[in-house]
Amino acid sequence: MSAEVTATPVAAPEPRPLPAEEAAFVIDPATLGFETTEEVPVRPEWFGQERALAALQLAMSVPDAGFNVYVVGLVGTQREQQLGDLLREFLRSKPVPGDRVLVQNFQNRDRPRAFYLPAGQGKQLRRDMQELIEDLQRLLPETFRQETFEEEKEQLAERFGHEGEEIAREMEQRAAAKGFALQPHPQGGILFVPLKPNGEPMSPQELERLSPAEQEELHKREREVARELKAMLRRQQALGRRLAREVKAAERRVAAEVVSPLIEEIAQRYQSPEVHQYLQDVREHILDHLELFREPLKELAAMAPPVPFPLPFSPAALAESAFVDYEVNVLVDNSEASGAPVIVETSPTYKNLFGAVERVVDPYGRLATNFTRVQGGSLLRAHGGCIVMNVVDVLSEPLVWRALKRCLKSGQLEIETYDPFALLATTTLKPEPMQVSTRVVLVGPGDVFQLLYFLDEEFRDIFKIRADFGYETDANAARERFVSNVAHIARSEGLPPLRAAAVARLLEYGARLVGDRRKLPTQFAEIADVMREAAFWCQQEGQDVIEGAHVTKAVEQRVFRLNRVEEKIRELVRDGVLLLDLDGRRVGQVNGLAVLNVGGYDFGRPSRVTAAVSMGSQGIINIEREAQLSGRTHDKGVLILTGYLRRTYAQNFPLSLTASICFEQSYTGIDGDSASSTELFAILSALSGLPLRQDLAVTGSVNQWGQIQPIGGVNEKVEGFFATCRAVGLTGSQGVVLPIQNVKELVLRPEVVEAIRAGQFHLYPIRTIDEGIEILTGVKAGSVEEPGTVHYLVMERLRALAEGLRRFEAAAGKEKKADASGAPS
Repeated sequence: MSAEVTATPVAAPEPRPLPAEEAAFVIDPATLGFETTEEVPVRPEWFGQERALAALQLAMSVPDAGFNVYVVGLVGTQREQQLGDLLREFLRSKPVPGDRVLVQNFQNRDRPRAFYLPAGQGKQLRRDMQELIEDLQRLLPETFRQETFEEEKEQLAERFGHEGEEIAREMEQRAAAKGFALQPHPQGGILFVPLKPNGEPMSPQELERLSPAEQEELHKREREVARELKAMLRRQQALGRRLAREVKAAERRVAAEVVSPLIEEIAQRYQSPEVHQYLQDVREHILDHLELFREPLKELAAMAPPVPFPLPFSPAALAESAFVDYEVNVLVDNSEASGAPVIVETSPTYKNLFGAVERVVDPYGRLATNFTRVQGGSLLRAHGGCIVMNVVDVLSEPLVWRALKRCLKSGQLEIETYDPFALLATTTLKPEPMQVSTRVVLVGPGDVFQLLYFLDEEFRDIFKIRADFGYETDANAARERFVSNVAHIARSEGLPPLRAAAVARLLEYGARLVGDRRKLPTQFAEIADVMREAAFWCQQEGQDVIEGAHVTKAVEQRVFRLNRVEEKIRELVRDGVLLLDLDGRRVGQVNGLAVLNVGGYDFGRPSRVTAAVSMGSQGIINIEREAQLSGRTHDKGVLILTGYLRRTYAQNFPLSLTASICFEQSYTGIDGDSASSTELFAILSALSGLPLRQDLAVTGSVNQWGQIQPIGGVNEKVEGFFATCRAVGLTGSQGVVLPIQNVKELVLRPEVVEAIRAGQFHLYPIRTIDEGIEILTGVKAGSVEEPGTVHYLVMERLRALAEGLRRFEAAAGKEKKADASGAPS
């Protein structure tokens, strides 16, 4: 029910709408000072980011561990790449770090040795070792075939042959002395033939005629000869081993004359003691394995018949693997680098970051590996510089975050076999740990930083620098640099030059992006996209220069691609499915404005807000909250309304009402306090009985003192209500009531500005609830003591509700007391 008006309303002054000049934000191309961007000097820079740049400069300059960086505020799909380009400028003058190589550890083959060499020497060492083996494969076989070496081996064989013959003669004499002759057996071994006193062999018949005693004596002597024969054979075997050692020593001595000069020549090119020791180990290993060089294995492999599949011990396989021990695995090659490295790791898996020991399956199904299959990761390649990664990607990869923190704390990196799904443990290589000094730069949201900072104690010690990139800067100071960046993007991407009018439209669009005509965006991801789309429309029309109309069309087409839901909502309003009054007056009803986001596209949607009041003591009931559709900020805004009513009207009597407010036909969640003033206007109308204009929509939050506070999305809200009114039909009186603080943020579409200029649409900036209620009701706000004003009417209604509630409660109390006294005892 509506309140009865007890006094004639006092008319409010006629509201003054905002002039079109103040509602519009248009940059005159003539003020830019050029015809096209071809005339603009290009100085690409990160303007307006002094705070973040200083943080990055500090992190790149301080050598101490722990000064790793967390970057917040960067937007765009290429943000890591753009940050990488910036860091390369910072580190361009830094010294180039050295190379990382891995070589065979001949003392412990499961623990390959890691060297750190000056830039370019890693590849040089690999080339030197390849040439060394190629030279030895050619020179050593030739050396072993030389006549002098063959004669030396023949002399050794002849000398040791004589000694062997002496041993054989001695054995024959000892056997003869005991009555036996030694005779080789055709199938191997030696036969003992008994002899007669005259030295002739005994026949089988003669052996049978021997007496048992004589036979026993014969067997005794035979056993003695066998023992002596074994001793003599051991002497011959020892003689054979001596011969082999002598031959091997001769081969080693001859080979050393070839190997040592080549090794010394290589060693002179390097200053590293580790390389010198490694080359000595290589020398000893080659001299210990000269059999690899006697016959060229590649020639044997070429002569071998073809096989359908590789065999582990085939000549081809042996030729491929025989000299693996002498290879050099260059993990990091900085031979062509300039400045310290900057790595942008887009896929920070464990393997990509820390490296891996790869294993292969041989034809028999066995896992095999060697040090040449060890791969370095991006952390190792970034030593001496920095690595840029997305923090969400890092946290999403198994085991990466823990391993990264361990590496940064210890300054050491260990390359291990990473196989989290292995069912059985397998032995593998474990290269020596390598010292790393890599600055890690993580890019991510601010809320992830907060979570890590408060929940991960190690994070605070490891990532001591936060680089906070802002999104906006002062337009007056940054306009020239904004234009320079636009010109740089056009030239670097091969886009047509932009006319000054096109740049002016981009400046206007940039102000709209940041929601303030006094600001410009400092990040160009979306600006660059609009430029690319404008270039497309320019080329479609066969023009060579991007005009302002092309930028306007690019922006309009962006809206067209995304606004299907927005148009559907307007259609529902036009068809009367969504109830919305756009003319006339209603008590307790007003049009509110909200911003919806659909797939990254924001648009304003008008909604009917209604209020109903009655006698009671429940205060203001938020129907959205009761239906669990209201967020905390919206709930707070509703509670503020009660504070306003108490402060303004309930100083001399209790606030005795029950009021409900509702966003009609809203079935999704509602949050934010930008509609709190709208809700308050509806309540004041319901209490005063004064109808509100339905041709106006209202946005703005309010505090308990009745001051209007700024809100977000003002452009979308104004444009959304304008589009709805235009779809139904403009009347010439429609408009939006908005906070005066938001006027500086107005960057409205041209069609809205033209409607304002033509008097078809109006904007009414307000500072207080009083100003707004006068526009909506046409009645002076006044005071609670001034008859005929809004506040007076509201006060009268609240006083009547309080008095009515007092009487009702008194009557109810008497009735309850009478019932109690009349009850039987």
